[in-house]
Amino acid sequence: MTLSVALGPDTQESTQTGTASSTDVLTAPDIPWNLVIWNDPVNLMSYVSYVFRSYFGYSEAKANKLMLEVHKKGRSIVAHGSKEQVEQHAVAMHGYGLWATVEKASGGPGSGSGGTGSGRGKGKRG
Repeated sequence: MTLSVALGPDTQESTQTGTASSTDVLTAPDIPWNLVIWNDPVNLMSYVSYVFRSYFGYSEAKANKLMLEVHKKGRSIVAHGSKEQVEQHAVAMHGYGLWATVEKASGGPGSGSGGTGSGRGKGKRG
């Protein structure tokens, strides 16, 4: 008996397993994305904390923690979600004058930290 599978334009047949796999996995709706804020020599730490509190509604403690991570480590993942949501946040951060990029999360759905990609090249200054 032969099993036949109808494939759409975004899938390809695997000859080894006989299954279909998606070739467009980066835009799948269940893949989480991270908003990365990068350190810069322009903005004051108090201003960065203010942006996190006013835009994201973070508590002062959380905003300061994220700001210090940006300052000390050079970057911080400050939000995560769907690609569209995170891209909107990045545009908003650019409006505040912050250097923000979007990267695919490495930890799977629900991951709020991690991220191994450099994220450079899609930001305001890249």
